[in-house]
Amino acid sequence: MLTFIGLGLYDKNDISEKGLSFIRSADHVFLEGYTSRLMGTTREELEAFYQKPVRLLMRADVEQHPGELLDCAARGNTVFLCAGDPMVSTTHADLRIRAADRGIPTAIIHGSSVVSAVCGLSGLQNYRFGKSCSVPFPQAHWSPTSPLDVIAENRALRLHTLVYLDIQDGRYMTANEGIGLLEGMARKKQVTIPLYIGIARAGSDAPVVRAGTADALCSMDFGPPLHVLVVPGELHDMERQYLERFAGLC
Repeated sequence: MLTFIGLGLYDKNDISEKGLSFIRSADHVFLEGYTSRLMGTTREELEAFYQKPVRLLMRADVEQHPGELLDCAARGNTVFLCAGDPMVSTTHADLRIRAADRGIPTAIIHGSSVVSAVCGLSGLQNYRFGKSCSVPFPQAHWSPTSPLDVIAENRALRLHTLVYLDIQDGRYMTANEGIGLLEGMARKKQVTIPLYIGIARAGSDAPVVRAGTADALCSMDFGPPLHVLVVPGELHDMERQYLERFAGLC
């Protein structure tokens, strides 16, 4: 049996009671550490909380070499943990398909996700979001502009865009860096992004939410990770009032 369990947004206490009971009764516990992270805890704290050893998996372990994980699931109760909600990442959908192909029963225990958290923190209506995108750290001879294309398409439809920021080898892109990269793309394509929303540490006791122009937000200190951006489309009056009240929009 392979059970996918979402851990929520920030620390060990975000998990549901159902998810915790499944972990504590599992024969094997795996934690993926590449699509997102629980910044309010450590693996050692999770092991103490779960009363179980936790094996950390990185991208290659899940996407290219999932054999050991699937072998464990074929023999006994195995849980696959990730921050947020398990099926927001298509990688995890692929893993569930692989398990099904081997005849391994699967189940999902959902957790809170940044996809819904940004709506509560920003006041933007969830049904007014279009396709999301990700901003990667630039590499030598590779600097994609596809995130800007997604934003432009959404804005043409008056829709908001959730922008994920890259995580690489313990390096976490900040809202400031993400805005800087998007502004660079915008200059190349001669387009303008009039408004950004930066959100830091969603799910923590002290999240930061700020709305403003690129110049205004790039000078701000959003504090420790994780950060995410939203590029709004056309704002409803209620959305604008919410941003003015809770995100400092002028």
